[in-house]
Amino acid sequence: MSAPPAGALATRDLSLWYGPVQALDLVSLSIAPHAISAIIGPSGCGKSSLLRSFNRLHPLAADVRVSGDVTLNGASVCASSLPVEELRRRVGMVFQRWTPFPVSIYDNVAAGPRLNLRLERADLDAIVEQALRRAALWDEVKDRLREPARRLSGGQQQRLCIARALANGPEVLLLDEPCSALDPIATQRIEEVLWELRQDVTIVIVTHNLQQAARLSDETAVLIGGRLVEHGPSSQLFTSPREPRTEAFITGRFG
Repeated sequence: MSAPPAGALATRDLSLWYGPVQALDLVSLSIAPHAISAIIGPSGCGKSSLLRSFNRLHPLAADVRVSGDVTLNGASVCASSLPVEELRRRVGMVFQRWTPFPVSIYDNVAAGPRLNLRLERADLDAIVEQALRRAALWDEVKDRLREPARRLSGGQQQRLCIARALANGPEVLLLDEPCSALDPIATQRIEEVLWELRQDVTIVIVTHNLQQAARLSDETAVLIGGRLVEHGPSSQLFTSPREPRTEAFITGRFG
């Protein structure tokens, strides 16, 4: 049997509880590598809980319980042999609200490589430039690299957070509502960046914006009440859903 391609994510019978509240219920899902997968569903259906399970970002609290498994390239991400720092380098995360560090644009992008690699300054400069170029931000900031990152606009700060994740060389990029606080122009720039990145990075995005999921993603998974209701090509799911609950959700009859 051939090895899974880099960036192949999957869950098997994944369940998650916050105290007595069950957020995920036996979710088994395979994420297409080198593609954009959207996770949609009503508020509180477990979308963010599922996304954060991919890199063990759920709260480390005594009342949080997880069963089942999550795999990256066929290997469990829950294994003690995989340090969480290594997992989060390989599976990067971008949050709903942009979160630049209170340092310069350059130092934001360089933070991960400085921790993970021993590099000459020229090599670090090259990584920073490449990451900013991949995030479509280089031309806007190349003469401002030493300025505080928080002087950038909201859309630029979000692309900076994408560049910061890319600088670590991830196989997977997770995004939790990355455009919900952005205007349509900034949203379009983010979507263009993600469309280009899909060529060599697996992308998983949680979004409440069904139009965004339909136009951007290759595949879509629908969660309702913590259960996986439907998963398939976005072109099919948004036009001819198999499940009545999916149709009811995407047509606005509930959710």
